[in-house]
Amino acid sequence: MNAALDSAVLPRSLQIETGIAAANAEFVALRRDLHQHPELAFAEHRTAGKVAALLQQWGYQVTTGIAGTGVVGSLRRGSSQRALGLRADMDALPIHEATGLPYASQNPGVMHACGHDGHTAILLAAARFLALHGQFDGTLQLIFQPAEETGSGARRMLEEGLFERFPCDAVFGLHNWPGVSCGHIGCIEGPAMASVDQAHITVHGKGGHGAEPHNTVDPVLVSAHLITALQSVVSRNVDPLDMGVLTVGSIHGGHASNVIPDSVELKLTARTFRPEVRSLLQQRVPALVEAQAASFGARAEVDYRLGFPPVCNHPAETALAREVAQDTLGAARVEEAFRPRTASEDFAFMLQARPGSFVFFGNGDSAGLHNPRYDFNDAILPLAASYWVALAERYLPQPTAAT
Repeated sequence: MNAALDSAVLPRSLQIETGIAAANAEFVALRRDLHQHPELAFAEHRTAGKVAALLQQWGYQVTTGIAGTGVVGSLRRGSSQRALGLRADMDALPIHEATGLPYASQNPGVMHACGHDGHTAILLAAARFLALHGQFDGTLQLIFQPAEETGSGARRMLEEGLFERFPCDAVFGLHNWPGVSCGHIGCIEGPAMASVDQAHITVHGKGGHGAEPHNTVDPVLVSAHLITALQSVVSRNVDPLDMGVLTVGSIHGGHASNVIPDSVELKLTARTFRPEVRSLLQQRVPALVEAQAASFGARAEVDYRLGFPPVCNHPAETALAREVAQDTLGAARVEEAFRPRTASEDFAFMLQARPGSFVFFGNGDSAGLHNPRYDFNDAILPLAASYWVALAERYLPQPTAAT
């Protein structure tokens, strides 16, 4: 196999495919090991240690401890100043696994329910091939990020000087996606995933006996009207051609059926694709909540917390991502009708700092993300790793005889 790779007897695409396939069993085993030992945000010590050790073994210059448990592997070839960043996330979720798989989580209440174990294994498989057989002139920056699920890992890496310490002309990321055919890819120019913000609302009323509601200001009744009224923000304030989602996912108040409580707490999420709509919701939600509560004689406090922005893919980098997908995977596997997702990703912060694109790999007919029965589809591992290799070699200059 190595002779074929070195002598370039095969077309480059087949060299990559053959080289990745030869080591695939090793990386499937690695992925399942990571799945058995999931770690929550900023606690990815075992995972980061394995990543760092492998990168060092393959000749990368490795930096650890970025954002606590983040790892960056740098590999320079030739004399070009061009640099490319590829990112994978490493953290798991506080979910009790219910797959019954032989490699199910051994950490009770923690699970790789979003496929970050797969994303890490994919980038490591690509890293090995690029170190041993990569044909490029420039610098690879392989970014293994902690704490994506909390929305704080990417931001913290940037605050600690990620792109100043490890320069990148562009940065790319990927995510598996259940319900899309295995190994198919979606490339979206512009908004690809939504922003996510939260509002914690406290409605203050006047409690009392349920038999004497006229002597109270019922915050439960106020909250019921608030939940209904909040749906008018999107339907009546947001342009119908734009996207906005407001979801009240939590409401707590009172303990007894015959006692009206003094207060009720609600938790809300807001999602948008465009900054203008995001700003509109940030203004309208508190204004509506406070006014609606006042109309009942109650008072509302709104703690509106910005999370992370929408994932906005840059045109030139997305065109490149699609072109490489067509050449590597075949045009039939490029989902031309793939639509933006209203879930969120903190890779958005990296795309605010550098041009790039975030692509989606079909995980097949699996349970959904953040589901206790979800499992990453190992069949996409070699396809996605080959894609990363091809993208890196397409983005970075090809080596010349002099290099």
